[in-house]
Amino acid sequence: MSQNEEKKCGTSAHHDHIKNLTKIGVALSGEKNIERLLEMILDAARKFTNADGGTLYIMSDDETELLFAIIQNDSLGVHMGGTGGKITWPAVKLKNADGSPNYSNVSAYVAISGEAVNFADVYDADGFNFEGTKKFDQDRGYRSQSMLVVPMRDHENKIIGVLQLLNAQDQATGAVVNFSLEFQEMTLSLASQAAIALTNNRLISDLENLLESFIKTIATAIDEKSPYTGGHVRRVAGLTMTIANKINGKKQGPFASVIFSEDQMRELRMAAWLHDVGKITTPEHVVDKSTKLEKVYDRISDVKTRFELLKREYQLAMQENKNNKAGNSLEKMAGEIKTLDEEYQFLVQVNRGSEFIKDEMIERIKKIGKRKWRANSQTLTLLTEDEIYNLSVRRGTLNDEERNIINNHAAVSYKMLSGLPFPKKMRHIADYAAAHHEKLDGTGYPLGLKADQLFLQSRIIAIADIFEALTAKDRPYKKGKTVAEALKIMELMVKDQHIDADLYELFIKEKIYTDYARRELAPQQIDA
Repeated sequence: MSQNEEKKCGTSAHHDHIKNLTKIGVALSGEKNIERLLEMILDAARKFTNADGGTLYIMSDDETELLFAIIQNDSLGVHMGGTGGKITWPAVKLKNADGSPNYSNVSAYVAISGEAVNFADVYDADGFNFEGTKKFDQDRGYRSQSMLVVPMRDHENKIIGVLQLLNAQDQATGAVVNFSLEFQEMTLSLASQAAIALTNNRLISDLENLLESFIKTIATAIDEKSPYTGGHVRRVAGLTMTIANKINGKKQGPFASVIFSEDQMRELRMAAWLHDVGKITTPEHVVDKSTKLEKVYDRISDVKTRFELLKREYQLAMQENKNNKAGNSLEKMAGEIKTLDEEYQFLVQVNRGSEFIKDEMIERIKKIGKRKWRANSQTLTLLTEDEIYNLSVRRGTLNDEERNIINNHAAVSYKMLSGLPFPKKMRHIADYAAAHHEKLDGTGYPLGLKADQLFLQSRIIAIADIFEALTAKDRPYKKGKTVAEALKIMELMVKDQHIDADLYELFIKEKIYTDYARRELAPQQIDA
C-alpha cells in the first residue's frame, strides 16, 4: 500500500470514528433510563476502542468516593451493574484515612486531578497501587495490561464520574495493544458527551421526582386538614395504580389493547394524588361535619340546654302544684317531662345522620321544634328554623348548601390544575383528576360529562375513590361498609350506568379489593 493510500485509509477511519461518535452522542441523549444509559456509556466506549473490559464509576453525592456503576469483561464473562442490579463492591475513597488525597488509586487520581491516564502495562506503572488488580488477575487467571482512565465532565466542567477501559485488542489478531492517543482523545470526547447526557437525565429525573414528591406533600396536607380523611388520597392513589397495573397485564378482553406507558402511569399517579386538591378551599367544619347540627361545634348541646330548661319549668310547676295538691296536673307534667326526654333522644339519634330520615320523622322534628320555652322573659321555639332544616336532612349530615360546597372541590381541582404548566406528557392531569365524580350517564359533577367524554384514566380514579369511600373506617358520619356491601353497591352503580362495567368486572375477577382490604380495612369488614 502506497503512502497516499495509507493516508487516505487513515483519514477515512478517522471520519468513521467521528461519525460513530456522533451517533453514540445522539443515542445517549435519547436514552431515558439511567441504568440503561450507564450501560450504553461503557458499551460504547469499549466498542469504540475495542476494549476487553471496563468499569464505569459515578461520583457520590457528597463527592467523597467513587461508586461502582458498571463492570464488564468479555473474556471473564463479567457483566455487573446497570439493569443487572446494584454492585455491592466497596466504593473507592477519594481521601486516605489521614485526609490526604488518594492518589495511589488510579480512578481516584483521575477523579481528583481531572487528568486522563494511559498505561501500556499496568504492571509496570509507577506511582499507583495495582496490587488489587494483580490479585484479581491471579484469582481469575487473567492478565490486565493496557488501561485508559478518563474523567467524565459535565457542562459545568465538574467531574461526575470516571471511565476506565482495560486491554485494548487488535481487531485483526485479538492481541492486547496500547490505547492510541487518537482513541484517548475520542474517549475523552465520548466521556464528555456521556457526562452531559447523564447529567441531563439525572436533572430530568430529579425534577420529576421533586414534582411528584411535592404533589404527594400537598395531598398529604389536604388529608391532614381533616382528622377523618387522613390517608384517603394515599389509598385512592394506591388503588388506582393497582388497577392500572392489572390493565397493563391483560392480554385478552376489553383491555387487551390498552398499555399505559411509563409516562402515562406517572401522569395517572399524579392525577390520583391530586384528585382532591380542590378541598384545600373547603371549610373544615363542612369536611368534618360529623353530625347534622355541627358547625364549629355540635349544636345538639344547645338543644339539650333548652330541653333541660323547659323540663325545669315543668319541674317547678310540678312542685307548685304538689304544694296545692293538684294530682291531675302533676301526672300530666310528669308525662310531659318523660315526653321531652324521649324527644331529645330522638333528636340525638337523628342528629347522627346514620339512618335515612322518612317523612313522618321530619314531621316529628317540626312538631318538636314548635314547642315553646322561655329565655330572658322571651318565649322562643325549642328549635330554630336552621336547626329544623339541618335535622331534616334525609341522608348523612350535609344539607344541600354544604353538599354543594363539598361537590365544588372537583371544579376547584380542575381550575387549580388546569392553570399549572405541566409538561406536555402530563397535560391531562387536570382532566383525569377533576372527573372522578362524573358518571357515565351524565348525572355526575362538576361538568355532567357522559361516557364518551370520559377518559379511561378518570374512570379508574372514580372506581378507586368510590371503593375507598364506601369502606373507609375513619369517617365520623358513617360506619365503613364491608367488602361485600361495597361491591354490591358498586354493582348497582354499574347497572345505573354510574361507573364503568368493564373496570368493575376487572376489579372483581382480579380480586383487586383483596390485598387492599387486608392492608387497609378492619378484620370485621373483610367478608368477601
